[in-house]
Amino acid sequence: MGRRIPLMICFVAGILMVIQFFTPPLRSVYEMVLDWYIVILVFALAVGLQTTIYLHVNKVRRRVKGYLYSLVTLVSLVSMATIGLAGGIRQGSWFMWLFEHIQVPLGATMFALLAFFMASAAYRAFRARTLEATLLLVAAVIVMLGRVPIGYFLTKGLPESIQIPAATEWILMYPNMAAKRGIMFGVALGMISTALKVIVGIERGYLGGRR
Repeated sequence: MGRRIPLMICFVAGILMVIQFFTPPLRSVYEMVLDWYIVILVFALAVGLQTTIYLHVNKVRRRVKGYLYSLVTLVSLVSMATIGLAGGIRQGSWFMWLFEHIQVPLGATMFALLAFFMASAAYRAFRARTLEATLLLVAAVIVMLGRVPIGYFLTKGLPESIQIPAATEWILMYPNMAAKRGIMFGVALGMISTALKVIVGIERGYLGGRR
């Protein structure tokens, strides 16, 4: 019985959400569920915060490998929460100063490193070993050159329709857009399939434990 109640709630909620898309009077139900979602999200945030603190405290206590990172996480969490509650989060406060001078530079650094990782992965993936890989390599080179000024200078003597920037726009507008829409269509079908399995009770992974 304890496992049937969540399944029943999920089934009823899922059916109502599907019906409200085709029944205008039920739009109020959708808005009410959104309000519930905000309340539930607050409790989920509290549970996530408690779990994060619990895991990192255990790592620090047991002195496991990398526990210093957990210590930095805990100190940063407590410090930012205390400063935010005490001084507010308005512009010019200590909270915003720490955010703009620590969090923002760290985020920019991570994204800068990500660019090098992407370049390394692209180098390994774009080796012209097959026809498909060769086409991918040629398209990638054209797009990269078309996004920087050197692409224009290399072909500025040619007709505008066959210059590298024009070829870049054509690749992005037609082959890339066609593939992107196909992928998004597949993702949408996968989401619908998963949602239906959850609604009818086939997929029960969210309940935890054995299905």
